[in-house]
Order: sequence, then C-alpha cells, then structure tokens
Amino acid sequence: MNTFFCSDYSRQAGEDIIGSATNYQTYILVECPPPWTSEAFNSKWVPENLRILIEEVKRAKLPIRFLLIANDLSHKVNQTTLLIYQKKEGLSNGYHKQEFILQNIEQVAAVVQKWLWGIGSNSEVETTATRDILVCTHGSHDKCCARYGNPFYFHATATISNLDLDNVRIWRSSHFGGHRFAPTLIDMPEGRYYGAVDGDSFTSILTRTGDIQCLQKVYRGWGILPAALQILERELILSQGWDWFNYKVAGKVLEQSLDNNTILAELSFEKTSGSLYTYQAKLVKDITKTQKLKSSCNAAQETVISKYTVASLWLTSTKVMSYSA
Repeated sequence: MNTFFCSDYSRQAGEDIIGSATNYQTYILVECPPPWTSEAFNSKWVPENLRILIEEVKRAKLPIRFLLIANDLSHKVNQTTLLIYQKKEGLSNGYHKQEFILQNIEQVAAVVQKWLWGIGSNSEVETTATRDILVCTHGSHDKCCARYGNPFYFHATATISNLDLDNVRIWRSSHFGGHRFAPTLIDMPEGRYYGAVDGDSFTSILTRTGDIQCLQKVYRGWGILPAALQILERELILSQGWDWFNYKVAGKVLEQSLDNNTILAELSFEKTSGSLYTYQAKLVKDITKTQKLKSSCNAAQETVISKYTVASLWLTSTKVMSYSA
C-alpha cells in the first residue's frame, strides 16, 4: 500500500517553501458544495455553462484562476456567493474584491461573462473589509490536502471564533498548487500564500503579532510578485516586522543571467507615512537548498526544485511623498 505523503517528505527534507506562491491577475471564487472531483470543475454541482466559460478563458490564456470554495453553510443556503478578486495596479497591497450573491450556481457564468466584458451586475453587494482565507481541502486532487487541510480547516474555524474576528471568513478551497506544503492557504484580499501552518503561526498570521520569524517556515510568498521577488519580499518582512503588512509594494526582475543562476531584482514599498523606499537585491541559486523532491503524492518521479537566496541587498532611493490637498 502506498503510504507516501508528499508534504511529510517536503518537511523531512527541510524544503524552504518561499517563492511557491502563484501569480494571477484575477481569482474567481465560486461557492459550490463538496464533494469535488479531482478536476474540481467536473464536480456534479458545477453547471455546463460555467465549464464552457472556463475552457474559453483557458484558451484565451487569460491570467485568471477559478477556484471552488465552500464553508459549513454551503449545503444549506439557497444562494451562491461569487467573489472576484482583481490585482491592483502599481504600488499595491493586493487585490480589489467584488462580491456577488446569486440565487444559484447556474447564474455564475453569465455574471462572470458580463464582468469580463466590463458590464456590472445588479447582484453585486456592498462589500465590507473582510478577509477571505482559503484552505485547500481538495483531497481528491492530492491526499495531503485531505490529511492536513481538513483538520486545519476545522482548527482555523475554531481559532477565528475564539479570537472573535468577525471580519474574517474561512473557506474550503479546491486545489491552488503546492499540496506538498499542506495545510496550505491563501489570505485574501492580499493574496499571500502560506504552507505547513500550525496553530501558533496561524494566530500570528491572523493577528499580525508574535514572532515574525515564524514566517521563515510558513510563508510561501505574495501572489502579486514573481517568484524571485517573493524571496526578496520575505527578507524585507523579516527586517521590517509586522508593519510591513500595511505597506504598498511593487517589484520587478531587472536582469537574469542566461544560466538563471543570478537574478537582479528591485522592490519598492510605500510606508503608511507616505515615504517611498526602493531596494535592489542580487539573488543567487542556492545549491545547498536545491533539492530533488516529489512535488505531489501522485508524482511518478522526483523534480529538481531550484531555490534562491538573497546574496546582497541595498537601498537605492528614498523619497518622501508629499500629498497636496
């Protein structure tokens, strides 16, 4: 009997999980009660019109990630929540949320189609400043997400209730990558990814308190940044502390060597005071952290997973922004 669990293997190997957040312009989250099949959108409650639309979006290569979500009430309510998260341009702190309450899941495709055409919908509701935390519990896609995602979902629900956080919603989610980091989650509207999360680190993520060094182990990166910049961002978080989560950020890769061994990256951030800082960093491929791993429970063979390290980091400019009334 195969008792291989990719997340156990990744932890035993001491894999550094930073740089594993996926970068999408848009997330479209559709409430749909489980069970979900391995390919989530083939599940029995997903209507044909939505499947067709997702195929069209894929063919057009639009940078959109569709996910199914559910909570403990999804079976019982006579409505379907649709959340569309769109990446903000320029210096940004994540994604802009639009929320729609629909009578049923059959209506989702028409609303999304209109949204793609830039047409509003009267089913859009005023949104409050909630955080939507997605926990992957998609066990039919990878058994680690059942083994670690499900218990974590229950634990997280209890934690949010105990901390009395009425502005946080927790959702089960279909697969969004990185099951070898189970339990893995996305914190919206920021779009930050976490993995191998436990009770203490989850409380720190929710409350932005406690030892910031816990992010060394559980932070997968910020989905608005390319992978190399996710590594640089973690370095800056560890030096700036929890205040970092209030800053707006933009970053880009300036140069990459032909052999991909070195990357020159730049990251700018604006503090709440309005001061703007720009850092550059040289990232180098780290032989000591590069490993051969099975990236999922069902993987037939191991994959070489390259990792980078910040070799040097320097401040290139500081500006004090003056806002005129």
